[in-house]
Amino acid sequence: MAREQLQVLTALDVAKTQWYHFTAIIIAGMGFFTDAYDLFCISLVTKLLGRIYYHEEGSSEPGKLPSNVSAAVNGVAFCGTLSGQLFFGWLGDKLGRKRVYGMTLMLMVLCSIASGLSFGKDATSVMATLCFFRFWLGFGIGGDYPLSATIMSEYANKKTRGAFIAAVFAMQGFGILAGGMVAIIVSSAFRAKFPAPAYEIDAVASTVPESDYVWRIILMFGALPALLTYYWRMRMPETARYTALVAKNAKQAASDMSKVLKVEVAAEPEKVEDLDQTEDGKFGLFSKQFLRRHGLHLLGTTSTWFLLDIAFYSQNLFQKDIFSAIGWIPKAKTMSALEEVFRIARAQTLIALCSTVPGYWFTVALIDKIGRFSIQVMGFFFMTVFMFALAIPYHHWTLKDNRIGFVVMYSLTFFFANFGPNATTFVVPAEIFPARLRSTCHGISAAAGKAGAIIGAFGFQYAEQGIGVRNTLIILGVVNFLGVLFTFLVPESKGKSLEDLSGEGEAENGEVPESRQ
Repeated sequence: MAREQLQVLTALDVAKTQWYHFTAIIIAGMGFFTDAYDLFCISLVTKLLGRIYYHEEGSSEPGKLPSNVSAAVNGVAFCGTLSGQLFFGWLGDKLGRKRVYGMTLMLMVLCSIASGLSFGKDATSVMATLCFFRFWLGFGIGGDYPLSATIMSEYANKKTRGAFIAAVFAMQGFGILAGGMVAIIVSSAFRAKFPAPAYEIDAVASTVPESDYVWRIILMFGALPALLTYYWRMRMPETARYTALVAKNAKQAASDMSKVLKVEVAAEPEKVEDLDQTEDGKFGLFSKQFLRRHGLHLLGTTSTWFLLDIAFYSQNLFQKDIFSAIGWIPKAKTMSALEEVFRIARAQTLIALCSTVPGYWFTVALIDKIGRFSIQVMGFFFMTVFMFALAIPYHHWTLKDNRIGFVVMYSLTFFFANFGPNATTFVVPAEIFPARLRSTCHGISAAAGKAGAIIGAFGFQYAEQGIGVRNTLIILGVVNFLGVLFTFLVPESKGKSLEDLSGEGEAENGEVPESRQ
């Protein structure tokens, strides 16, 4: 005989879209807005850091961060993010989603401010301090991934769950856009007030002392949206699925959701006790039963996220060099330091506005109509096509008359990353695993992604210098094609309840319902 679904979970599955859904999207989404801002704003100021701290007296070429320093500054936050995803993902299943949610946000606020206040007596000590605080900033950001995804999936109804989770992640696009806009505003303000000397530009003359404030302000701004969200996060009730299925407190789950849904929900403590007696309520992450039921699923979510982030983050981190190679950003020695920040920010903002942000919202609009699997395969496929289309005739694109075409095709790779695997790899791990392991498994999947991001940040920083942009793009095309293949390990979760997907809705006799076959 099949176990009857708890009334509180059924009520969540069939609830009409209402105000609390949008509130949850904004509260969780502002964390991702901050995450994206903090992770990507560093690429806007790395060249400025080189000019300020690594210039040479009398040099006609503006300063540039040494390769090892550049890789560390760009990549250390990803190391922290990976650690935070694993730690806070596990903690979210042990202590509850809400209890851990505020910790991650406050860590992000404090470390954003501290990153901008990085101190030291010389360039090495300033960079070391900056890397230290950006590691812990990444640690807090890492916690936001599994917690936000899990909270949104457990609050949502099954009809529009994909769109709600994707909408949370789509706030990342606005965070990237905001990073570029803040850099444009700050660099423009300082450029107007402190213009570089009007004589021939060199490494020292073009970098006015006030430039040191620019990168600090840009980094510290990331604390503001996180701080504004903290109060509302603390007012959110714990999710009913955690309270009922993990904490085994049916009365509290019913009480919380009655207030949220504005309907009367029965507590049904006897059903929770019955659930706890079954084998399904006991197997752990390292058990044979988990391996049998979800082993391939976990391999699919980790491998696809890993491959996606190699391509996605390496594109973001060296796109400023691509823009320079095709002549969209002039040579550094022809610009002042603040002019260079302005031009890099303007280029990245244009890419975000025209391709990154629309891609996210195409996913939000269509994910519950055409499904996660179709969107992910399509996204990886078109990323592969456009990477090869850019790489193979690369020297053709660098000709002056063809540069706009290059930018358009490069933008399309970002569009299909976001209308594709960059969104779906975040959505699916929050849906297909049991409630007591959901945050942990999402954290593992996300951490695999950040391992890919670290390869993108560290490995491709050197690869682009050693083998050139063209060969780097070819490698990224191969990586994207592998993503198509590994997507076949990931189940389609469109329109199904979380309990059916995870196996928590299985029959008492051990038979698997049709939705999981």
